[in-house]
Amino acid sequence: MCGIVGYVGPGDAVPIILGGLKRLEYRGYDSAGLAVLENSHIELRRGAGKLAQLEKLVLERPLSGHVGIGHTRWATHGQPNERNAHPHIGMTGDVVVVHNGIVENFLDLRADLQSEGAEFKSDTDTETIVHLIERHLAQGQSLADAARASFAMLKGAQAVVAFSRAEPDRLVACRIGNAGGVVLGLGEDEMYVSSDIPAILEHTRRLVFLESRQMAIVTADGYTVETLDGEPVKPRVQVIAWDPVSAEKGEYKHFMQKEIFEQPRALTDTIRGRVDFERRKVRLSALNLTEERACSISKIITVACGTSYYAGLVGKAIIERIARLPVEVAIGSEFRYADPILDNSMAVLAITQSGETVDTLAAMEEARDKQALVWSIVNAIGSQAMRQADGYISMHAGPEIGVASTKAFTTSIIDQYLLACLLAQLRGTQEPEVLAAYIDDLARLPDLVGSVLDHDTAYRELAYQLYQYTNFLYLGRGSNYPIALEGALKLKELSYIHAEGYPAGEMKHGPIALLDESMPVLAIAVRDGVYEKMLSQIEQARARGAIVIALATEGDELIAEKADHVLYVPPTPVLLSPVVNVLPLQLLAYHIAVWRGADVDQPRNLAKSVTVE
Repeated sequence: MCGIVGYVGPGDAVPIILGGLKRLEYRGYDSAGLAVLENSHIELRRGAGKLAQLEKLVLERPLSGHVGIGHTRWATHGQPNERNAHPHIGMTGDVVVVHNGIVENFLDLRADLQSEGAEFKSDTDTETIVHLIERHLAQGQSLADAARASFAMLKGAQAVVAFSRAEPDRLVACRIGNAGGVVLGLGEDEMYVSSDIPAILEHTRRLVFLESRQMAIVTADGYTVETLDGEPVKPRVQVIAWDPVSAEKGEYKHFMQKEIFEQPRALTDTIRGRVDFERRKVRLSALNLTEERACSISKIITVACGTSYYAGLVGKAIIERIARLPVEVAIGSEFRYADPILDNSMAVLAITQSGETVDTLAAMEEARDKQALVWSIVNAIGSQAMRQADGYISMHAGPEIGVASTKAFTTSIIDQYLLACLLAQLRGTQEPEVLAAYIDDLARLPDLVGSVLDHDTAYRELAYQLYQYTNFLYLGRGSNYPIALEGALKLKELSYIHAEGYPAGEMKHGPIALLDESMPVLAIAVRDGVYEKMLSQIEQARARGAIVIALATEGDELIAEKADHVLYVPPTPVLLSPVVNVLPLQLLAYHIAVWRGADVDQPRNLAKSVTVE
């Protein structure tokens, strides 16, 4: 996960930046760095490893300045070393940049820049941004105009902060999509910029949150915000309470709402450091998986509970398609009592957000006793599930406070997608160009997820029309059947409405008897291999008088004629579509619960981690 901190004002930027980065230390680091303007020269300190290494470098070679930016990095492009650490400085030494996100079109941009003579010093996608800004500055543009023109050329979700020695009194900061937040902190004759609230809360409680495609020009005595089209914006200044709980919620009413909106960033952080988009390779170093061991695996058994079990069902479709390995998914609480047939050719994959779920831990113990290879996908660093596994994949979702899981669900699906790609890579089960296409699809995912979140108001309005119903039926097929299960579970957990997820093809084998005008039916009917089948299910539900809510692909006008309400999602690669499709169901469940006055973050009778049987 990347952290960004910036400062402009009369004080020394270095301790402020280091202090802010330290408050983001829970994110973990593979490199860190800072840049300040010192005597009209941009001074950099960068190092691989944790923040302590950067602090050591600053102690050995002190620097100071009134304008500066700092960064912590999880690598997406290029190895985690000093060469690829942020900040990145241009060829002329005039511009320096820190960045969070993935520049999807960086290969094309880099080739264009190199044809004009740009020399790249790193392997990162970020460095293209520096060269773009320099190119526009060379044409006589101001820093703001050069940055705006450069940011407009970037594809994907980004958060960027930059400054130039030519205009030493200002920072420019921009947010595109939802890969990471950009927060402005308003001080007394000084200003702060950060990717998250805790980094600057010590200095100010008055904050401004940039929306997608907004850019801020920040000086010590104030700021202006405009769109990337140059239209002025007057953002609302929000005052955050000093207490830690309110501070962590920031602009959101509930932790769950915040965590839903953090998913583009969480997914970026999950991909970051594991995927080399230039070489189309996946690395999962903590999994401790060799080519020989990968080739010896005959079967994977995924064990999990609740939402993680549904994530495992999605992962089964992904792993079998990409890695061509059979996968069985078992409920953790049932697994050890079934006397499962295991041997040393099998891998048992445990999925658990907390890493302390008692039934999942017991399943892991059963697997170890029977000589199976034991892996875990876990969010809580240092948890028991992480320690007990032969290898693990960290979700990188960040802290999840809301009891009903959201970002841990989507990140664990992508962890399984990465596992599938790695297994295919090691086992040679996909042609290189096919595997490369699967890997390339990941770069677009955070932006696709972010585009769904842009329509939150529509989900809130629909929720108002639905919150008084007492029964719901969710339908899906293929890898979207588990999404129907998860959507129904979220509604049950949050609003206490009875809801059932069902494979759409089985509706005629029982549930159709329930359908009438009092039963809303939510059908996941995106354009995929079973689209026509889902249209048939919608017709049958409508014929029985049910209210139909369709989740459909943007541009699908036919479905609008058949459903009472339509929620649109962008066209998405088939194996990644469950991640995009679950977002509207999370938002709908959240808003229905809010309309019903339920305790969203702490639903009755539930706990975040089930640690007793």
